[in-house]
Amino acid sequence: MSSAPPPDRLATPLPREFARIAQHFRPLAGPGALDLLDDAAVLAPPAGRELVVAADAMVGGVHFLPDDPPDLVARKLLRTNLSDLAAMGADPLGYLLTVSVPADTPEAWFAAFTAGLAQDQREFGIPLLGGDSTSTPGPVGLSLTILGTVAPGAAVRRAGARAGDLLCVTGTIGDGALGLLAARGELADPDGFLRDRYRLPRPRLGIARPGLVHAALDVSDGLVQDVGHLCRAAGLAVEIEAAAVPRSPAARAAGEASLPRILAGGDDYELAMAVPPDALAALRGAAGAVPVTPIGRFLPGPAEVTVRAADGTPMPLATHGWSHF
Repeated sequence: MSSAPPPDRLATPLPREFARIAQHFRPLAGPGALDLLDDAAVLAPPAGRELVVAADAMVGGVHFLPDDPPDLVARKLLRTNLSDLAAMGADPLGYLLTVSVPADTPEAWFAAFTAGLAQDQREFGIPLLGGDSTSTPGPVGLSLTILGTVAPGAAVRRAGARAGDLLCVTGTIGDGALGLLAARGELADPDGFLRDRYRLPRPRLGIARPGLVHAALDVSDGLVQDVGHLCRAAGLAVEIEAAAVPRSPAARAAGEASLPRILAGGDDYELAMAVPPDALAALRGAAGAVPVTPIGRFLPGPAEVTVRAADGTPMPLATHGWSHF
């Protein structure tokens, strides 16, 4: 029988948390992450660029359904943060991630979750830089801090809309809100299009550009409510033509009764932008295959949003968007 090793050579088992980080998260790490072995990342932004930093959280039962696949939850988390960069006209650089899950979460959940991250890291060219993991008795809690870069002074802000600017949106509006209903079994969705749009946003990177767009944000909490942020930042009114709001065939199939939810439901992660009329053609060229649709106009007046029905009368809405409080 061999003798015991001296005290200074005793093996130190790797705690489960750190073994999990090494197995599932270290393969996602970029150069600045230092193999996730240190307390922080060391990162040099590209020369001549400014940093853009944003953070978002997602909680099980609030931002995603408890039975949503872990890989799609991960991709939604990353993509909603990429959407914030898209609204600022920024390019992705890296991200920090905090994961809080019940202690009995199986390894298969982490394997699927990180596989989803890996898939979108490849698609969008962004690495993991670090983060934290904790246990929680409650639902899954996720937080992601994203870093991007822009040329000095080139970040597109919410403030900046001018009277006469067009209010334009990318893609189609309402699919996310209707997709939540479909995922709950409350709305027919034969081909799964709406559920897919709810679970997997499309961040519109590279579209909002200075010179083409005076102001922008991403539509996360409801079109009417989010456009209100642009109004207040600019001190202008805006009128939205409800009939001009672009809807997918699946959203149109839900009927006109769904229009209030389409206008105020949220979870679209499309861009709403203040666009000079003479820049619309160039903006559409920059957007490529992504449609850019004028749906209204910014006007002098009190900072408020008016939605007009097809006959020109104001359309009353019970709510303008989502609020956590």
